[in-house]
Amino acid sequence: MTITTGDTLPNATLLQMGEEGPEQIVLADKLDGRKVVIFGLPGAFTGTCSTAHVPSFMVTYDDFKAKGVDEIICVAVNDPFVMKAWGESTQATAAGITMLADAESAFTTAIGMNFSAAPVGFVDRSKRYAMLVENGVVKILNAEASPGECEISAGETLLDAME
Repeated sequence: MTITTGDTLPNATLLQMGEEGPEQIVLADKLDGRKVVIFGLPGAFTGTCSTAHVPSFMVTYDDFKAKGVDEIICVAVNDPFVMKAWGESTQATAAGITMLADAESAFTTAIGMNFSAAPVGFVDRSKRYAMLVENGVVKILNAEASPGECEISAGETLLDAME
């Protein structure tokens, strides 16, 4: 079942590179009592993800902060080493975006945003989406019909949808 507006996100443990290597990040800890933007995408270092989706949240970062967003999190079905390298190469990490790995697609699958496209090597990857989450509850969910598109899920579109 795909998550919808008004649903509470399931708890999940994601991965992030720390000083000493991969660290487990409990998503509920990041959401409790906070306003958070989470955007998911098919994969690090892929075309639309690198040239449109991540940059859309980099350029809107300050505007989200001005609207009370505590954190912007990018989730992809990749390992934490790749997410760290991608965050550095796109400068998303320096811009303030938290890059989290859903290495086994557990979170992505639990929210019904997984898809596979075996001919291009995508197995249980994330559909492209963006959501505003307040205290763990989805307030706005913008999901693309196709993983190659980045309009509905772009940072600018989510920002415009916020009150």
